[in-house]
Amino acid sequence: MAGIKPFKAVYYNSKKIKDLSKVVCPPYDVISPEEQEYYHNLSPQNFIHIDLAKDKPSDNKTNNKYIRARRIYEDWLKKGVLMQDEAPCIYFYKQEYKIQGQNYSRLGFISLMELEDEKDSKIVPHENTHAHAVEDRLNLCKSLHSNLSCIFVCFSDKQKKVEKNFNKHVMTNNPLFDIEDNDKVRHKLWRVDDPILINEINASLSDQHLFIADGHHRYKVAMEYRRFKMGRKKTLTGNEPFNYVMTYFTNMDSRDLLILPMHRIVKQIPKDLDFLEEFFRIDRVKSRDDLHILLARAGHNEHALGFYTRDGAKLLRLKNKQLIDEHVKEGSSEYKRLDATILKYFVFDRVGIESSSVIYTKDMKEAFSMVDNFEAEASFILNPVKITQLKTIALNGEKMPPKTTYFYPKVLSGLTVYKMD
Repeated sequence: MAGIKPFKAVYYNSKKIKDLSKVVCPPYDVISPEEQEYYHNLSPQNFIHIDLAKDKPSDNKTNNKYIRARRIYEDWLKKGVLMQDEAPCIYFYKQEYKIQGQNYSRLGFISLMELEDEKDSKIVPHENTHAHAVEDRLNLCKSLHSNLSCIFVCFSDKQKKVEKNFNKHVMTNNPLFDIEDNDKVRHKLWRVDDPILINEINASLSDQHLFIADGHHRYKVAMEYRRFKMGRKKTLTGNEPFNYVMTYFTNMDSRDLLILPMHRIVKQIPKDLDFLEEFFRIDRVKSRDDLHILLARAGHNEHALGFYTRDGAKLLRLKNKQLIDEHVKEGSSEYKRLDATILKYFVFDRVGIESSSVIYTKDMKEAFSMVDNFEAEASFILNPVKITQLKTIALNGEKMPPKTTYFYPKVLSGLTVYKMD
């Protein structure tokens, strides 16, 4: 199985950086161009200067964003802006946040995860990757010889063994970091170097599948980097640093594991949508603010979608579940019954809406406002995917439709770095 391993993390030196909230940032793949500019200007020591450095028109093989990132990284290590732990540790990570007035507290830990050949591995992805994104991250990894951001992995711990160990041995200690981000999420990080405790945690993950929730490109890069390094070595022990990847682990059985839905904003609909009545019961919603409540309620017993145009909000309820097997000819039963799949086959494919022309957002207000401001013709509001659906589809060896899940909150970049040389 893919075991865990403590490591000597590189992290910000709190003696040099007084306000850590100004130097951490979200993962590179959720940062918009506007946010990239914001974090670049927030602090000259913000982690984005390494993790998402800017391109320049004059870039070439000897001077480009990957080389500039390496120079900054090495300079920060030399000057003590970044420091490396003296002993191998795992790092407990707690995120406290509020969604729709409800408080959540997600607990996990950061350690190394052993990489294995795909045919032997119990690490299970659920999304496809894009070659361009993999190439970009692989170039950065080769330049810095480091994992800058964690893969996000879920494991099963129905008896909450990891959480009980944290409550008993770690929680009362002062955290290494305590940071509040721009979304009012509080991030706390503790370091643990007790080998007995680490072994107990490792045993709780023993012989089970590990599901990648977020960071599929980072996982693909780690595998490609491992393959690249193995090809350059004559003898291998299996313990080389490139056989591991920095990973955030959290319990998939916890109520605090939150998956947000990804809504679809359509700028232009090529054809009339009168055919919807053939497949859906269509209910007009008096107030769009009630749409997510009605959608969630309908989703308990049937397949439902929210539909918003400048004419108002509607609830689309699939008339008969048997329609799915009649019209969706690919994928397992669980895959066919994803709301994103139903939207694709019963709406998008029938009017010629390509995935590339759709804007994806977790923010329902954005889905409404783009329509109201004549930036889009319609928005489709979805219920969140259940973790059981993700698990079943991943174990089937299938990949979900693009932008189906959004795990919230994200793991901050800049908390820990895995230095492989």
